[in-house]
Amino acid sequence: MEDQRQRKPRILCLHGHGSTKQLVFTKWPQSVTQKLDLVFLDAPFPVEGTSGIEGYEWFHANEDFTEYTNFEEGLEFIQDYMLENGRFDGIMGFSQVLNFWYVYICFFSHILLTRKWN
Repeated sequence: MEDQRQRKPRILCLHGHGSTKQLVFTKWPQSVTQKLDLVFLDAPFPVEGTSGIEGYEWFHANEDFTEYTNFEEGLEFIQDYMLENGRFDGIMGFSQVLNFWYVYICFFSHILLTRKWN
């Protein structure tokens, strides 16, 4: 078993709406990457609409933010990734994914919190 004092904290990195993991997170300075194990994940859905943005989104909302599509699927995508890829010490993200992750923590975090991690 790996010595916990030598293991770098493992952080799941989630980009914002309309972005990709390459655009946002892959240019971290070596001073950070030497201390953290950063794991980057792209959102599962290409950006919808006519904005001209070529990136991904965790879910889609209409202009008024009154209708959402792929919301549950996006939450499940992140949860499944975390369950399949082991324990994470933290999550880093911004923009759309912060609101999204807040909902997850409030309603579904028991799924991850009750898991026995190796």
